[in-house]
Amino acid sequence: MTATGRHRKRLIAVLCITGSVMVAQAVGAWISGSLALLADAGHMLTDSAGLAIALVAASLAMRPATDARTYGWQRAEVLAALANATILCAVGVLVIREAFLRWNTEPEIQGGLMLWVAVGGAVANAVSLIILLRASGESLNMRGAYLEVLGDLLGSIAVIVAAIVILTTGWLRADALASFAIGVLILPRAVSLLRDVARVLMEATPQGVDLSEVRSHMEALPGVEEVHDLHVWTITSGVPVLSAHVVLDSAEVDRELECAALDSLADCLRGHFDVDHCTFQIEPQGHAHHEHALHA
Repeated sequence: MTATGRHRKRLIAVLCITGSVMVAQAVGAWISGSLALLADAGHMLTDSAGLAIALVAASLAMRPATDARTYGWQRAEVLAALANATILCAVGVLVIREAFLRWNTEPEIQGGLMLWVAVGGAVANAVSLIILLRASGESLNMRGAYLEVLGDLLGSIAVIVAAIVILTTGWLRADALASFAIGVLILPRAVSLLRDVARVLMEATPQGVDLSEVRSHMEALPGVEEVHDLHVWTITSGVPVLSAHVVLDSAEVDRELECAALDSLADCLRGHFDVDHCTFQIEPQGHAHHEHALHA
C-alpha cells in the first residue's frame, strides 16, 4: 500500500472539514461582501477538489499490478499531485487579479460577520493541519494536502486581520489587500509542489540520495568489484527503485558467490538507504566491454 493509501481516513476527515468551511465562507462572503472571504472560500474549493483527486488516486494506486501495468497505478498519486499544483497556480493568479481590480472600489463590507466566519475557518483549518501533520512527510499527495490546508489557515488569518482593520479603522482596502496576500501565499506552494512532481516524472535521483555514496556502499561489499549503470528513481512517494550492473571479483561467477552477493547488496540498500525494490544484473569481470553505453 502506498503512503497516501495508508492515510485515506485522514484525507476523508480533512475533506469533510474543508468542504463544510468552504460552504460557510462562501455564504459569509456573499452576505458580508468580502472579497477576501470569497477568495479564501475559492481557495478551499480548490483544496476540496485536490483532496478528492488525492483520494481517487489513492484508490487507484491500491490496484494490483498487471502485465500491462507492472507497477500498477502507483504513479496516479503523482499525477494527482500535478493536478493539485496546477489548480493552485490558477487560483493564485485569479485571486491576485481580483484583488487588483477591487483595490480602487469601496464596496459595503460587514466586518463583524467577516471576522466570525474567518475565525471559524481558522479553527477548522488548524484541526485539519493537526490531522495531516504526521502524514505530510510520507507522500507528495499528503504533502500537497498539508500545504493546501496550511495555506487555508494563513488565508483565514489574513481575513481575520483584514476584518479587524475594517472594524477598527474603516479602511475597506484591507479586504483587497488580504485577498492579494492569499494569492501570494498560494503561488509559492504550488511552484514547490510542481518542482517535486517534476523530479518524480523525470525519474531524477530522489532528494536525500547521494548516488556516489550508494555506489561506495555497494562496492565495499564482499565479492563486489565494480558497480555501473546505477540508477535510482521514484515510482511514487515512498517507493524508491534501484537498478545496477554489478561486477563480481571472481573470474568464474559461481552460484554460491552470486547468491551471497545478491543478499548482501539487498541488505545494504534496505538498511542504509531504505530501498526495497532493487534489480541487479550480475556480471563477471570484463563483461562491460560488451555494452554499448555505460551510464552513471
